[in-house]
Amino acid sequence: MAFTTQRKVRFQHCDPAGIVFYPRYFEMINSVVEDWFEEVVQRDFNQLHVESGTGVPTAAIDTQFHAPSRLGERLTFELAVQTVGRSSLTLQIIAYCGDQKRLTSSSTLVYVDLNSGKPVPWTEAMRQHFTVENL
Repeated sequence: MAFTTQRKVRFQHCDPAGIVFYPRYFEMINSVVEDWFEEVVQRDFNQLHVESGTGVPTAAIDTQFHAPSRLGERLTFELAVQTVGRSSLTLQIIAYCGDQKRLTSSSTLVYVDLNSGKPVPWTEAMRQHFTVENL
């Protein structure tokens, strides 16, 4: 089952016309991924980055913007795991406002040791939460 969460479009996300400025969507996507790690994978970013000395930088992201989002709207984000590698993970993220699709994104994260910057295998404790599905 896809992870679902909501974000309210705030003034900080918008250009002077009151429409989400596209780079702000990437901040929203990152916050959705961060929430997914905490709520589903059961590893918050403090545990990953600070306590464990590991991280999950974005190695690739491909995003299509389908319709504008406006100040005050509530966006529903759905996140699903597309593929799992030894040290990588590709996520599909779709944002809706009501029934209207606003964006579709495919994001590949790599699990790395922050000291060396090199990929490391996912731990079994994390891997067990990676269920591949399609949105």
